[in-house]
Amino acid sequence: MSIHFKKIANELSIAEKQVSATAALLDEGATVPFISRYRKEVTGTLDEVQVTAIRDRILQLRELDKRREAILKSLTELGKLTPELEKLVNEAETMIALEDIYLPYRPKRKTRATAAREKGLQPLADKIFDQTRFDLEAEAEKYIDAEKGVNTIEEALAGARDIIAEQMSENAEARTKIRTLFVERGTFASKVIPGKEESGIKYKDYFDWTEPVKSAPSHRILAMRRGEKEEILWLDIKPQEEEAIAALENMFVKGNNTSTNQVQLAIADGYKRLLKPTMETEIRLLTKKKADEEAIRVFAENARQLLLGAPLGQKRVMAIDPGFRTGCKVACLDEQGKLLEDTAIYPHTGPGQAKEAEKTAKHLFEKHNIEAIAIGNGTAGRETEVFIRNLNLPGAIIVMVNESGASIYSASEVARDEFPDKDITVRGAVSIGRRLMDPLAELVKIDPKSIGVGQYQHDVDQNKLQTSLDDTVINCVNAVGVELNTASKQILAYVSGLGPQLAQNIVEYRDQNGAFKQRSQLKKVPRLGDKAFEQAAGFLRIHHAENPLDTSAVHPERYDLVLQMAKDANCTVRDLMNDDKLRKSIPLQKYTSETVGLPTLNDIMAELAKPGRDPREQFETFSFTEGVNSINDLKIGMKLPGIVTNITNFGAFVDIGVHQDGLVHLSQITNRFIKDANEILKVAQKVEVTVVEVDVNRKRISLTMKDNEKREVVAHKPSFNKPVAKHAGAGFSPRDSAKTVNKNAAPEPEGDLQLKLAALKNMFK
Repeated sequence: MSIHFKKIANELSIAEKQVSATAALLDEGATVPFISRYRKEVTGTLDEVQVTAIRDRILQLRELDKRREAILKSLTELGKLTPELEKLVNEAETMIALEDIYLPYRPKRKTRATAAREKGLQPLADKIFDQTRFDLEAEAEKYIDAEKGVNTIEEALAGARDIIAEQMSENAEARTKIRTLFVERGTFASKVIPGKEESGIKYKDYFDWTEPVKSAPSHRILAMRRGEKEEILWLDIKPQEEEAIAALENMFVKGNNTSTNQVQLAIADGYKRLLKPTMETEIRLLTKKKADEEAIRVFAENARQLLLGAPLGQKRVMAIDPGFRTGCKVACLDEQGKLLEDTAIYPHTGPGQAKEAEKTAKHLFEKHNIEAIAIGNGTAGRETEVFIRNLNLPGAIIVMVNESGASIYSASEVARDEFPDKDITVRGAVSIGRRLMDPLAELVKIDPKSIGVGQYQHDVDQNKLQTSLDDTVINCVNAVGVELNTASKQILAYVSGLGPQLAQNIVEYRDQNGAFKQRSQLKKVPRLGDKAFEQAAGFLRIHHAENPLDTSAVHPERYDLVLQMAKDANCTVRDLMNDDKLRKSIPLQKYTSETVGLPTLNDIMAELAKPGRDPREQFETFSFTEGVNSINDLKIGMKLPGIVTNITNFGAFVDIGVHQDGLVHLSQITNRFIKDANEILKVAQKVEVTVVEVDVNRKRISLTMKDNEKREVVAHKPSFNKPVAKHAGAGFSPRDSAKTVNKNAAPEPEGDLQLKLAALKNMFK
């Protein structure tokens, strides 16, 4: 294991002792948030990203060790294990290298080569493979045996070539060379399946598409694979065949005689029949894995930013799930998000009902002392916003809320448990209101894949996606902290050391015994033992607690230390929390020990200064441009406020209030070159954009964030570069900045001729 620690330390550029200490904590059951927050002295102040990387790499290396042990056991049982082979197996650093070594010895089903060996042709194959000069036909004739099924010289030679082909295809060095060739020189080639041109029109730009494996971005790989899965595209992965065969001949051809000719035939056959299909499958898996990792990274980062969106806080909220014909569902919530009253209004179905809707809305606003109004951004969202603003409700904060996933929540078991007597529209309205109050607390109730910030989330490895999203939610929840007396069981389940069952037990204990008055009461919760308490306590807050430290992120294991500080300063803990001068007078070095260092002491002092502080940004009001409610209202050159809804490898999608997000391509985010939109933007950020082009028929909007002077130069300039995938779906192609996005379109690898000509015309208008 120490070898693994050294390897991981080198990979992460940290000290080996940091890795070993972190591994020990993980093996003891400590969680990533707990380790990164409360065990800084043990790990050398590793953050959650580094701790997670150590955890994941250790799991990978342990899986490798398990496979290594299984292979050594198999080789021993087969009687094939030699000291040299054992050394090779023990030195293999990747699963691929390990499997390459084992491949020639692995039990396999009957092949052409095994059939040839059963006919006694192995010696002939060995002699041919040596490529010394001898009478080939005379030698082959010795192996003619009708009883064994070898009737002619050619049959003997064919069998020998089958053996050579398999040996060559199973050679570890050859596999490494061809694998490298596939990666470095290979290409993806996709073509439309004949007859599928019309039904697969969204993939039209992949109907005849080639691209280097080495440079193909994740979204295009996933797009082509999706087209193949839907039986629209035929997809092949290969290097130049002549180049691959030449590379193998350089390895195995040693002479220039009749035997050499046989070896060359075996190499060509072995490559086409055995090695190429195997390598294609491998590269498919490798590129899929890489594409999955990138898509998952993008999704997790977007989810993190959305979860950590600024909360409005504890306000009395009127939440509206808008609709035209079916009306708008209205839910009034108190400061804790409890449903007070719900009804339906019909502001868009005629003057009479609009007047009644106005009367009802004003009545509910006054009756429940509403402070803020949350309106879903779906169908009729902008029209409902206009209706509410025209009511001129005094002091009301009116906010459009992203309702992605609200329908998923409203039909879920969680929603049914919360509101068994309400229909799904009311539940959806409540979710919209609660999202405004506290996005994190509400969004944890929804499958993260349904909150509208992903890129190919349904195409990637679902287990890896779930692990990444679980990590993201856990880190977000624990970074913010959870109010113990009001938290739902869903958000409590993500607290370090808890999980669904303990979360349920906490809620039940709270219901039966009333609010928690101090953290130590957690130990009375059934099945919540010392270990779970240690992991969870620091992340749970109790506002107005008897002990002021229970309102903070100071861990109970450090309460005595803080009490000693207060005693030495001749004051109370509450005095320390309220008096900056007192805190600054504390000589922190005095309180260091073997287990407590300055990192922890500095964290404690920061918490005493702002106990239970919320790390999320302050909420800011926002409104879309009046009079711009649909894509038909847009004009090129319009400057509009917007909210970033999704960030991808190729740019950012922005909601400008017209029911169709626009794309700001990576090249249009800033005047300087950037590789990642996250360098400038984040999900839920408020931005100002300018409309570059609108395609009403395809529902595509292209936007820019560049300043006016630069935009006038580049806004319509075509740039026919690489294609990219679309927002949270099949794909998008930003070859030129004037191109726009369709949420239902497939990825487009190259703009068609008409779009290019249109863009060129725009340049010279």
